[in-house]
Amino acid sequence: MIDNISNMEYILRIIIAAILGGAIGLEREYRAKEAGFRTHFLVGLGSALFMVISQYGFGDALNAFHTSFDPSRIASQVVTGIGFIGAGTIIFQKHMVRGLTTAAGLWVTSAIGLTAGAGMYMLSVTATILVLLCLELMSVILKRFGTKQIEITFSSPSKDGIDTILNSLMKEDAEIDSYNMQQEGENERKLYTVTIEMKVRRNNYQKRILSFMQNFEGINVRSIE
Repeated sequence: MIDNISNMEYILRIIIAAILGGAIGLEREYRAKEAGFRTHFLVGLGSALFMVISQYGFGDALNAFHTSFDPSRIASQVVTGIGFIGAGTIIFQKHMVRGLTTAAGLWVTSAIGLTAGAGMYMLSVTATILVLLCLELMSVILKRFGTKQIEITFSSPSKDGIDTILNSLMKEDAEIDSYNMQQEGENERKLYTVTIEMKVRRNNYQKRILSFMQNFEGINVRSIE
């Protein structure tokens, strides 16, 4: 079996795995995610290389000692090892877990690399197409119908102005998760600083939230995250 596989076949397998991993990485790069083209390219390439080594790298030694082997042992360690890379892309920020999709993308990229390394080209290409369809299709759907959690910090010289903003946000179908107000200064120099964490429609976020806040006189928007 080993003699029937040429060096060009080995090279073809790792090239295909790298290209398929890079295709997923380009989508992640376009979305400005934590792991982009280079990371996915290397994961696909490395996974395929491990699979090739696992299947064909120890033939001479095994024949010399007349022993049998399980070709899935090295490949199975790729699944364990990719967990450390995936964990590095997951962060907990502002009461939300971010990076899970990118971590899952790295995980499935390693599986695609292993599949290409095993010579199952059609399966690996099909899996890559399905991953890209999932990422792009869900991105379009979420952008149109999904919600996004944002944090707004603004200041106002009066509580009436804050109440007006809160009531207007509720009319805009914003879902307020947390609210914090701090008072700065005294008497005429009194200033209220408010931090709000809320969920808004994604299609309203980029186009409307900043212009919405600018419609209120005396309101100073400090940050929108």
